[in-house]
Amino acid sequence: MVLLPKPALEQFSLIRNIKPTTFFSGIPLIDLSNPDSKHLLVKACEEFGFFKVVNHGVPLEFILKLESEAVKFFSLPLSEKEKAGPPNPFGYGNKSIGQNGDVGWVEYLLLTANQESISQRLSSVFGDNPEKFRRALNDYISAVKKMACEILEMMADGLKIQNRNVLSKLLKDEQSDSVFRLNHYPPCPEIQALKDHNMIGFGEHTDPQIISVLRSNNTSGLQISLNDGSWLSVPPDLSSFFINVGDSLQVMTNGLFKSVRHRVLANSMKARVSMIYFGGPPLGEKIAPLPSLMRGKESLYREFTWFEYKRSAYSSRLADNKLLLFERLPAS
Repeated sequence: MVLLPKPALEQFSLIRNIKPTTFFSGIPLIDLSNPDSKHLLVKACEEFGFFKVVNHGVPLEFILKLESEAVKFFSLPLSEKEKAGPPNPFGYGNKSIGQNGDVGWVEYLLLTANQESISQRLSSVFGDNPEKFRRALNDYISAVKKMACEILEMMADGLKIQNRNVLSKLLKDEQSDSVFRLNHYPPCPEIQALKDHNMIGFGEHTDPQIISVLRSNNTSGLQISLNDGSWLSVPPDLSSFFINVGDSLQVMTNGLFKSVRHRVLANSMKARVSMIYFGGPPLGEKIAPLPSLMRGKESLYREFTWFEYKRSAYSSRLADNKLLLFERLPAS
């Protein structure tokens, strides 16, 4: 476990001129029913690019049903799970992450958030009876997408953007390129022999989309990178969600919000199951700083479409800084 030194913790407790942020093990904790939450969301996105939310409105029943179905799926024989693969990019994958040589102590099911595509993928494993898993996925994704859109609208309010739907409309669009991922990190007894070394479950990276909504079972492993380069362990919480700022949102806020670098370490004793909704824009959507946030400022990024960025991200290694290719060179 990576421990955050005391000075670093103290620096993150510095409060500016809004109501003090509540922290959960060094991570901003935001109650979405709090009238001040729109300001606290902005502050958390500026300083961390990551925060925990409670009073989120997603029924616990949906959360537990999907976790149960995910555990059943990952408990199937490998030959059965592989009927949903190989990932190209959607489908079942085991240890290999992407097409460029990244590996981890993980197996996963990557799906488009489109209901029809989910049904087709599950039918390859469960034949004519994928209904229970499909219903659990659709109920969960619909509820989490609704929450993600509400958070994006609250962010827009906190940024004083007149059109509060400027971000959420991209997820609500019928052509939204949003994806959903179920990860299973099996216990890794070999860790005990590594002594001072970690076994990587999922290597460090940022998420390319606009926003990511994460929830896991009661097993630790997730870590986020802080401004000083150290890693902060994120304690799991069965009934809450963790939100990541993605690369696209960093660009749309012209670097005001930070896309958080994160990773997952394997656990020697317990399996970890995580469920992540990645809210993305339509493929043809132009990604650039929002004009209402510029006010005479220079753009840090050149304009690009989500398709361009996604293609670039998929052709790079997991740990690469994918935004480097899209940064504007300073005028000489």
